[in-house]
Amino acid sequence: MEDINCWLEKFKECSYSGRLLKKLLLVNKTTLHKIDITQVKKAIYYARKYHGNQKRQSGEPYYSHPLAVAFMIADYLPKTDIIITSILHDCIEDTALTFDMIKELFGSIVAEQVYDLTRVKAKGNKISSADLVDSLWQQQKYEVLLIKIFDRLHNMKTINSKSPEKIAKTVNETLRYFLPLSEVLETPELCDYLYDECYKANIKLGVIKGSQYIFDKPLNFVGLPIFENTTR
Repeated sequence: MEDINCWLEKFKECSYSGRLLKKLLLVNKTTLHKIDITQVKKAIYYARKYHGNQKRQSGEPYYSHPLAVAFMIADYLPKTDIIITSILHDCIEDTALTFDMIKELFGSIVAEQVYDLTRVKAKGNKISSADLVDSLWQQQKYEVLLIKIFDRLHNMKTINSKSPEKIAKTVNETLRYFLPLSEVLETPELCDYLYDECYKANIKLGVIKGSQYIFDKPLNFVGLPIFENTTR
């Protein structure tokens, strides 16, 4: 990380980062605990650097996805560590940016949260999104779970570039796991958004049958988490 002391000089705003930063500046006008914009810019810099030339199937640069996730979650958890974690959430899994590097750059809390969202675990085994959600729920990591829900919501909004088989699998998983999760996290509006995206995807696939979407692997939800209210 030869640029650790000069990243700000190299930082260049683009349409994706500009949209996010503008949103965060507006959020900071109404929050008691301000988001650290400089640290967010640093996260954007490293996400863009390490995702490099990776592309989404839509053709957009890959780093646009985590920035979109951060943009959405800012209305729910306007906290510096959550915004940074959202921006970096795919870095350990998909880039050369490691846990130790993130820890050095942003501290242990962010590094742990990014690792929590990493599906490639011990010995290179990749777990499913459903298993990741289940694990985070059991550990009561509710704020990280909210990042995962917004990650899924953005993926659903941009799902049309995927194959019909991948779309069907993602829709099925979303209906079985992410909708009930958004309900128990007391964010019913997210449940509505997810359902709407699933509905539109199923129209395209022509496979809308409500009886197909029944939990075949129930998550072991016990009680409801309570998020601390954000003072605005």
